[in-house]
Amino acid sequence: MGEQLEQRESFALMHQMGLNDGAIERRKQVVALEPSDLARIARIRDLVLPRVDEYSAAFFEHLAKFDEARPLFDNRALLEKAKRLKAEHLQGLVSGDYNRHYVAQRIELGRLYAVAGLEMRFFLGAFHQLLRFIGNEVMAHSEHAPLEAFDAFMSLKKVAFFDLGLIVDVLVFERERIIRQQQEAIRELSTPVLQLRDRLLLLPIIGVIDTYRARLITENLLESVRARRAKVVVMDVTGVATIDSRVANHILQTVTAARLMGARVIVTGITAPVAQSLVALGIELDRLLDTVGDLQGGIELAEQILGYRVSQGNANESRANATS
Repeated sequence: MGEQLEQRESFALMHQMGLNDGAIERRKQVVALEPSDLARIARIRDLVLPRVDEYSAAFFEHLAKFDEARPLFDNRALLEKAKRLKAEHLQGLVSGDYNRHYVAQRIELGRLYAVAGLEMRFFLGAFHQLLRFIGNEVMAHSEHAPLEAFDAFMSLKKVAFFDLGLIVDVLVFERERIIRQQQEAIRELSTPVLQLRDRLLLLPIIGVIDTYRARLITENLLESVRARRAKVVVMDVTGVATIDSRVANHILQTVTAARLMGARVIVTGITAPVAQSLVALGIELDRLLDTVGDLQGGIELAEQILGYRVSQGNANESRANATS
């Protein structure tokens, strides 16, 4: 059951990577794999298959020399699976049938290396040692026809490089996936939209705002306005040191878009340096949106708009009847 799930996941990853039948055939063309190569590989198949375990051991022995590969060796279940897949890999290497199922097995092996955090340079080094070991054995058993043996090994090497391209692409793809996930997490942390009350959102902005981050702020805010049916948004820019003309215009566009979705935006915390720079740029925000000096004042204004009021004699806020 577990192997079937892993196989489905490998086929799913193949789809994400665009590895359809056409792409697989294209990769074979890249390494110049031809029908004549399959015939040469068949001649050394009986030499390779009985020694699959030895070849696999050579691969892992080389990896074991490096501390960077310890996560793989410290995880017994992962290591046993890696050895099983490597044995299957070597058996498939001389099978002569390099179809979608074969590619899926290579993808699964690449995914395992990615999970183990195996760096590409160490995998490449171990893979080179594996090929050298096989090549030496092929040549040692062909003293009467060394040229034919060399040609057979070179044909096998084409398949090995076909596999190498697949596994390296998986390692790169999975690393990029992690980077994308980290970037998404950072974006969510850098532009949080908090719900203070029913229909009231707070968007605190801290740090440098460039055009890219301004666009993310807009996307997150508008999605939150729609999802939470917000009527008022307090955008606090106390922690922003500078705002250039492009960012200021982006904020204005955000406010306009929020209004079209039925939400009113109150901007708070514009510091003196920011205000002076905006005036110098000729941008008068007060004519286009609601501005309040500090965050507390902005929240109080937002609550008034929503029909809330605060009892001055009690630290706890109480809700009044909505005037609407």
